[in-house]
Amino acid sequence: MAEKSVLPQREHFLIIEDDKGRQEILLQEPTYSLGRSHDCDIRLRSQFISRHHATLYRRIREDGSSYYSIVDGDREGKRSVNGLLINQTKIKQASHDLQDGDEIVFGPQVFAIYQYRQRDKFPTLPSNDPFDITLIDPAMMDYDDDTKEYD
Repeated sequence: MAEKSVLPQREHFLIIEDDKGRQEILLQEPTYSLGRSHDCDIRLRSQFISRHHATLYRRIREDGSSYYSIVDGDREGKRSVNGLLINQTKIKQASHDLQDGDEIVFGPQVFAIYQYRQRDKFPTLPSNDPFDITLIDPAMMDYDDDTKEYD
């Protein structure tokens, strides 16, 4: 019997806590703007957040894997008023390469956790195994109480 190979699937997430609660965002785009403005890709809901507080950029390593880098401010280089704290340290450089578990503080009671998750995904190709069977739960069958048989 041939074994099905497991394909790893890697996903980037940003879990945000702000004045309106918690939201989990799957990161798939090459660039995201974060801030309180309605035209930001990811809205941070607090009066203490700049209109365009930060920008996320997807980067590709030599091995083909990706990661996200965060920049304080908008795409034109204008920095936010409060800046960013990453893992309780104020960032002073132009950008910070995010690592799994990094905590980003944007302002009072507004923060995010960056997560890089890997999960195993089984291929959905049909099996050519003649002995591959699907098990059926007996509760799914119609049972006739009079004849004591399944239909």
